[in-house]
Amino acid sequence: MNRSRTMLAGIVAVAMGALSACSSAGPSTSLASDQPVTITFSSYNYGTPGAAGAGTQALLDAFAAEHPNITVQPQSVPTADVLTKAKTDVAAGNAPDVVQIGYSKLAEAFQTLPVRSLQDIAGGEWAAHVDGINPSLVQTGENKGSIAALPYTISVPTLFYNADLFRAAGLDPDAPPTTIDAVRQDAQAIVQAGHQGAYFGIVDSGKSDYLTQSVIDSAGGAVVSDSGDVTVASDAAVRGLTAVQALTTAGLQPAVGVEDAVAAFSSGNLGMLVVSTAVAGSLQKAAKFDLRSSAFPSFGAGTAKPTFSGAGLIVLSDDPVKQAAAWQLVKFLTSAEGNTIVTKQIGYLPLRAGLADDPAYLKDYFAANHLLLPAMKQLADVSPYRFFPGSKANQAVVLLQDNAVEPIVLRGADPRQTLTDVAARIRELTAP
Repeated sequence: MNRSRTMLAGIVAVAMGALSACSSAGPSTSLASDQPVTITFSSYNYGTPGAAGAGTQALLDAFAAEHPNITVQPQSVPTADVLTKAKTDVAAGNAPDVVQIGYSKLAEAFQTLPVRSLQDIAGGEWAAHVDGINPSLVQTGENKGSIAALPYTISVPTLFYNADLFRAAGLDPDAPPTTIDAVRQDAQAIVQAGHQGAYFGIVDSGKSDYLTQSVIDSAGGAVVSDSGDVTVASDAAVRGLTAVQALTTAGLQPAVGVEDAVAAFSSGNLGMLVVSTAVAGSLQKAAKFDLRSSAFPSFGAGTAKPTFSGAGLIVLSDDPVKQAAAWQLVKFLTSAEGNTIVTKQIGYLPLRAGLADDPAYLKDYFAANHLLLPAMKQLADVSPYRFFPGSKANQAVVLLQDNAVEPIVLRGADPRQTLTDVAARIRELTAP
């Protein structure tokens, strides 16, 4: 299947196939409740400081309590290295059983790793488990006519802002900016009041392009066309990245990495921070100010079209018993209980929208915590994540981020020429 198509293509067909596939009564390989088995879990959240690491540990502790016979050995791997590490381990005959892998790396993972069909492993448990999950999210994991990855962590880029700095700058904290032009105007007021203005976390240390795609899509473009053409140098793409670059060149956005920007925002010295909702939990714990959030801003006359980010879970084990144990872990991590922990403790959005209104899960949480509400409202209208074609899709993403986005946004490179040069290199890299 051409992985350059959008994630939403064929949603109905694949979703219906997912719900009807596998009619057996349970998983393809049963696992007795007292049968001991050890599996490995490669995760870029595990072991990290702050809410992401603590939340992942809480998930593993809860799973261990429900499945005392299954020992999970977690492996902490940096986001940017997950795919490379998995390839190396597979080549060495030591493949991790379950891998948390970002969407930007998923297309290449399907072509370069021995990814197993979760539908086949789950058997008759599949339909009931995916019931309630947005079909477009399930579709992200389609591979060779079957679902091979389940959505695990989902977010959309959100504008977090310091309401105290808004007040100090004479701005109305109840009227946050909704357009890139308004972001620029408000950032100017905050800078004039003695603080840093705004920061788009588009130069992502994890080498993900979800925010790049959000900016380009909102400006009316796409990194890949519906027909599979590389379009990162379109007029719309140039327009979107130029608007973000203008914040830096005007002194309204610090020319630093995203970690430094998050630290500046957490300390109360940065007015606005546009990043994934995944940092919401950490921001809430660190902020000593009136922390609020707003939807991703629009670019130009069109509506905002943020792209969802996050990761799916894939299984690489070729051992039937370990596959059965791996399914139990995947099933728990993507269950209503697991998803509640993910949302409450880390800050990702719930896979099942109904959990937000369910008193047994997240109703009370959302009633008291409003940071994720703008993202929840925007989730229904997000732009689909687009894959570059071919087995080097992830390398193409890294090339885009390192050779175009970073020099344009942080170092003042010419947007059109830089994107044109990088587009040519991506076409060469991804050519069949």
